Amino acid sequence: MRQALWPGADADELAEESTAYFAGSGALAMVMLCEAEGTVPLGMIELSLRSHADGCRSSPVPFVEGWYVVLGARRQGVGAALMAAAEAWARAGGYSELASDTDLDNDAGRRAHAGCGFEEIGRAIKFRKNLQP
Repeated sequence: MRQALWPGADADELAEESTAYFAGSGALAMVMLCEAEGTVPLGMIELSLRSHADGCRSSPVPFVEGWYVVLGARRQGVGAALMAAAEAWARAGGYSELASDTDLDNDAGRRAHAGCGFEEIGRAIKFRKNLQP
């Protein structure tokens, strides 16, 4: 599912991040899966704890790093159930906010976030410049 969510990412790097999480290290604080009967994966959500997030007043802030539902299970409540579980996890940890983002051209992601009660706090195009020769 991680490869489907980030198709341009290096598969080995994605696997290393997953391995680090399940080994108890790495940047991810929580990974949740939604499965149908027979352990067929339908979706996943990954959360980290960031020192800050745009528009948030608290620190640290639980941050949705990845949220994916397989095509055949979309618009059936799987994504909302995953987000509700993420919110419950954050509340149980004493956190008062949950942050996330999506690409500017990801209309489905924007609608999914809005449907789960997120408010859009801004838009950005981010830049970087390589200083190595």
